[in-house]
Amino acid sequence: MEMMDMAADDTREELRRKLRSNFDGRIVRKDLTKKIKEGANVPVYVLEFLLGQYCSSDDETIIEQGVQNVKRILADNFVRPDEAQKILSQLRKNGSHTIIDMVTVHLDIKKDCFFAEFSNLGLTNVPITDDYPEKYDRLLCGGIWCIVQLEYESEGDSSFGITDIDGQPISSKQKKQKDISPISIHKLTPIQMPHIDIEEVREGRKAFTQKEWMDVMLRSCGYEPEQLNNREKWLLLARMLPLVENNFNLCELGPRSTGKSHIYKEISPNSILVSGGQTTVANLFYNMGRKTVGLVGLWDCVAFDEVAGIKFKDKDGIQIMKDYMASGSFTRGKEEKAASASMVFVGNINQSVDVLLKTSSLFDPFPPEMGTDTAFLDRLHCYIPGWEIPKFRPEHFTNDYGFITDYLAEFIRELRKEQYGDALDKYFRLGKNLNQRDTIAVRKIVGGYVKLLYPDGEFTKEQIEEILVFALEMRRRVKEQLKKLGGMEFYDVNFSYIDLDTFEEKFVSVPEQGGGKLIPDGICNPGQVYTVSQGKSGMIGVFRLESQMLPGNGKFERTGLGSDRDCKESTNTAFNFLKANGNRISGSISTTMRDYIINYQDLQGIGMTGKLALPTLIALCSIALGRPTVSTLAVLGEISISGTILKVDELANSLQVCLDSGAKKVLLPITSAADLGTVPPELVGSFNLIFYSSAEDAVFKALGVE
Repeated sequence: MEMMDMAADDTREELRRKLRSNFDGRIVRKDLTKKIKEGANVPVYVLEFLLGQYCSSDDETIIEQGVQNVKRILADNFVRPDEAQKILSQLRKNGSHTIIDMVTVHLDIKKDCFFAEFSNLGLTNVPITDDYPEKYDRLLCGGIWCIVQLEYESEGDSSFGITDIDGQPISSKQKKQKDISPISIHKLTPIQMPHIDIEEVREGRKAFTQKEWMDVMLRSCGYEPEQLNNREKWLLLARMLPLVENNFNLCELGPRSTGKSHIYKEISPNSILVSGGQTTVANLFYNMGRKTVGLVGLWDCVAFDEVAGIKFKDKDGIQIMKDYMASGSFTRGKEEKAASASMVFVGNINQSVDVLLKTSSLFDPFPPEMGTDTAFLDRLHCYIPGWEIPKFRPEHFTNDYGFITDYLAEFIRELRKEQYGDALDKYFRLGKNLNQRDTIAVRKIVGGYVKLLYPDGEFTKEQIEEILVFALEMRRRVKEQLKKLGGMEFYDVNFSYIDLDTFEEKFVSVPEQGGGKLIPDGICNPGQVYTVSQGKSGMIGVFRLESQMLPGNGKFERTGLGSDRDCKESTNTAFNFLKANGNRISGSISTTMRDYIINYQDLQGIGMTGKLALPTLIALCSIALGRPTVSTLAVLGEISISGTILKVDELANSLQVCLDSGAKKVLLPITSAADLGTVPPELVGSFNLIFYSSAEDAVFKALGVE
């Protein structure tokens, strides 16, 4: 054990050495961030920048001293919005004051001068010299956090205390006292990366192995990779895909406290978390009154927390969102606007995954207007299985070195400009089951992972294959659920890829789709029947009938139907048919000396079906004769009171549901044989089809009596 620990320590030490030599001043010890973060409500990236400056050493005393410095700086200079007026009065009294705030700069064309705006302090139109925006271009693009030395001068010369970077006074372009603020910026120091050199990242990446680089990326987000298995690492890394890919739509649903929204709130200054769920088209896309673009134009990534609560005040909100998710543009009024923000939907699953898969779909937590709209869901590129990510405990957070969050966010942002989706074309080709949307989704996921793991563009065939398998699975999860909701339109879910060297085709499955079939293997009890038909909601689902027989005088009781008239009538049809024709099936079936009870269950919660006459008849005969139905059988079709057999509506969709539910044999009316041409051949080949030509024939074949 000790040997293992020593080896782990050595690899850690080796990784630290590589980080120091390649990214000096760009890394920070993450436990220091945690220590201070708990007490100071400042953005992580501001904090880490200060720590990267004061604590980039191995010497504990220097680190301790550095932490104290950072705490003091934050206590003295960080502006809380509610204390803005107090700071302004101190500034006026003392003549100067140093603050930490978010500064945005804009050019006033009429006055031909740059003005700064302070976010927390609430100041606007503070003059700033031309040198700063030229040197730090991010001031003009959304603003950055800075340490600013402000001066207050009520009267004075025409320079109004404005100095250039070297401290020399410069004369202002304006001459009127009232045009200019008495407050001026003496000195400004960015505490975020003012600009980024992507080549530095590429060069630095060459020193690391894939595993080391993955660990560095995870530690930069605050996770401890040694507590995670390989699969969990890949899933956590997938959360960063919307930050590195343009117009990437991601969904993650899972249990609570797995850190779903953490990365979008804390790690990147370029993403925004819309909490509360309620939003408007004007806020999200375009405000017609003000002629301004909404969140999708201002941020790289818009994340919706708690998807269950997403509500648009406007009726056309979801339609505009669909348009945007598919094409990256939307129309408002007379013009079309394009934007590149990714959409992220995170939320909680309240039941276990097995239950969800049996009863509804994995998109169940979404509001109904989204969760059942296949056109909306088809636009999701990736579905992260949040139930596979562990619930975070203190040991899952790292105490080791990672990139300063701001540095990470900036080079990730820089990588958005490049495209690596074609990285797979050199070695692989995608299988024929992927349509255009699937292909785009898979390419985006592959491109995103390549940017995160191989920003230098150097990877092997095996490494791309690993990414490709993962990408196919993430998209297939979306497709599997669409198949549940939308039926035959989405039946081609068998995703595969072809190796261009060997021409071997490999299929990729989704882990949770395996077990837990609704129709069990093996022989059921007598009186137990499974039928597939259309429920009240219009969806096709599986229904189970369970029956009991008691001595009595011919009563027929039904439970599980509620007050539904159609259902009761169709069950009466079956019992009346049995009374009239029971002796044609078997002389030992008595409808006068016995009482029958049947319980009806809607296994997928889609509303009870009205087509229950045939399954009820089979269940009554099965319990009366004490013979079980043949194993893994699904009953399709319906009979009328005279025994006329009725064909199956939506045959292809019904067979698809039979397959998903685990049926291997299907009882079909002969009248539906003509419709088999509409069913994909591979679907027909999945079953042993048993045709019946009358109600009695159906009973015999269902019970395995030849």
